[in-house]
Amino acid sequence: MANGKNKYGQYMTPEIVANFMVSLANLKNDSSILEPSSGEGVFLDVLKNKGYKNITAYEIDKSIIKNNENVINESFISANIKKGFDLIIGNPPYIRWKNLEQELKDELSNNELWSKYCNSLCDYSSIFIIKAIELLNENGQLIFITPEYWLNTTHSITLRNYMLDHGYFEEIYHFNETPIFEKATVSTIIFKFIKSSKKQNKKIKIAKYFKNKKLNEDILENLKNSIPQSDTEYIELDKFEKDENWILAQKEIISELNIFEKNCKKESPDDLFSTGFYTIKDFCDIGNGMVSGLDKAFQINTKNLNAEEKKYLIKVIKAKSLEPFTHNGITDYFLIEEGVVKSEEDFIKKFPNFYQQIQQYKEDLNKRYQYNREIKFWEWVFLRNYKLFSKETPRIFVPCKERISNKNHFRFSFIESGIYPTQDVTAIFPKKETKENIYYILALLNSKFVFDWLRFNGIVKGNIVEFSEKPIASIPYRKIDFNNIDEKIAHDNIVKHIKKYIENKNNNDLEKVAIEFNKLFNI
Repeated sequence: MANGKNKYGQYMTPEIVANFMVSLANLKNDSSILEPSSGEGVFLDVLKNKGYKNITAYEIDKSIIKNNENVINESFISANIKKGFDLIIGNPPYIRWKNLEQELKDELSNNELWSKYCNSLCDYSSIFIIKAIELLNENGQLIFITPEYWLNTTHSITLRNYMLDHGYFEEIYHFNETPIFEKATVSTIIFKFIKSSKKQNKKIKIAKYFKNKKLNEDILENLKNSIPQSDTEYIELDKFEKDENWILAQKEIISELNIFEKNCKKESPDDLFSTGFYTIKDFCDIGNGMVSGLDKAFQINTKNLNAEEKKYLIKVIKAKSLEPFTHNGITDYFLIEEGVVKSEEDFIKKFPNFYQQIQQYKEDLNKRYQYNREIKFWEWVFLRNYKLFSKETPRIFVPCKERISNKNHFRFSFIESGIYPTQDVTAIFPKKETKENIYYILALLNSKFVFDWLRFNGIVKGNIVEFSEKPIASIPYRKIDFNNIDEKIAHDNIVKHIKKYIENKNNNDLEKVAIEFNKLFNI
């Protein structure tokens, strides 16, 4: 990865991390070493300090190369490299295809390895991994630091299969919300991969560090030697499998996730890149909340409102009021759609109490981002999904972002008809043709199955799970076969107990719901 949002996707590796990565290598002093994206040369400095001399490096960006005789100012991707290496180490650049400069896209389009193993959903680092493995000698070591996401995305299956065809992993270090790179919030891994033509049965050592704290030598040394410390988990995996997501979790959790997905399987996948299971989007409409631009300006005391003002009231729930299954607070807002009021004078005349509330915020309201149009200060800036929210049906709300540190649940909440979400909330509505009851869907979303699935397969940045439209849409869905009497009974019991829980907050009802889900998932 390398610093700032430049065209080469550079986020510079801290020296302490480079030292740690070099310490993972098992080499002789005369071993041949390659750094394919050397940046400012931190890995080269560490390697030289350790006494290694046979080093080659590439760096496409001439402006950041410091005086170093080992660095070739050329793109590693296009370089015609004939020799093999015992170690390839570094921090490959991270850029998604859509953000690549045209010159880099052209370079990849003409690259045989990219054409064979990658696609337009892959990022720039994928080709660095593949080409590096191609250049390794037998039993050569690849030690890279990368974002974690490619371990479990559908579009990276080809990359993962390629790696298993060419060797095996020895160890992986996972840094969930540790701030390794400046100005980059990303879940990061350091992996050590061995190129081998022989099939190996070696266990993979996994060390997971969860703390939102800068790394120091003691933390890294403990991780390397599997020494217990706070906010750390050590796992041994037998091996990764082809055509599967790679989950860095205990065997029991992986088994549970496999059972969950298996029970959500479609009869036939939609296409090559389909997950192959039913998802929430197949059964629900999903919409991110509306944007006022300044919520406090639109919150209103309803006590002295005139008849006209009362017509423009809406009830709103914000993320802070959401709880698992329920909520604890509704706020009255006023919402005047575009064109209802022609002028400020007209606004004062029709809506005097609204005006009294909002006029103190006039200056700040005029500074709001206006979504490329002119918005009056008394109007909301973006009424996205307003028609969806206006439906006279109950809905499910969830905070757009949820920190899961020291938590084992999310906050999917049952919300009555007529209540609206603001921008920190995402809303879910069962489709008209969906046979499952909304309380069943609510229970599924709040279940341990979904919680664990999202921990390892959702969009997670720094221990914060994102709940915008796309990540919610991808959640596997356990469809009910209503012709199967046992499944129908389980569904109806779940609905019954969730209704009771919302009314009485008795945890016994949730325990009964968990039992019914275990039946549905054959556990």
